[in-house]
Amino acid sequence: MTNAFYAQLAIWSDVLSAVLFLAFLVWLWVKFLTPAIIASRDRKNAELLQTERRRDEAKAEVQVAQRELETAGGDAAAIRARAEHDAALARERIISDAALEGDRLVRNAEGELDRGRLAARDRLREELVAKALEIARESAKSLGDETDRRLMSGVISSLESAGGS
Repeated sequence: MTNAFYAQLAIWSDVLSAVLFLAFLVWLWVKFLTPAIIASRDRKNAELLQTERRRDEAKAEVQVAQRELETAGGDAAAIRARAEHDAALARERIISDAALEGDRLVRNAEGELDRGRLAARDRLREELVAKALEIARESAKSLGDETDRRLMSGVISSLESAGGS
């Protein structure tokens, strides 16, 4: 065997070892790396799908919230209108009650005024009669016996004529 043969053997040995090394690398790639890459891809795809699903759910929730907000706005407007209507009714009722109470107080005050006027007239009459009697007594003291008799007989006759008729 010659040097050329060993040189050729060394070249083919290098080629064969390179081919075997490449075959080993392909086997490693197919056996370990490809499944890991596929699993990683599937995980990422699952994450993306889950993220898209959450996004779609969030969009749906936003739409529901917007509808609820619109409904709440309508409800708030209805409540505001109802409150204003109720306030107007309450105001009218309070004013009406106050007017009725005021009329009742005025009637009572007018009745009190009439009763006070009648009581004052009775007191005035009593005071006038008392003053007139006092003046008459004072005047009677200064009258003579003849005038006193004449007045007494006039009073007695007027009483008799009033009692007889």
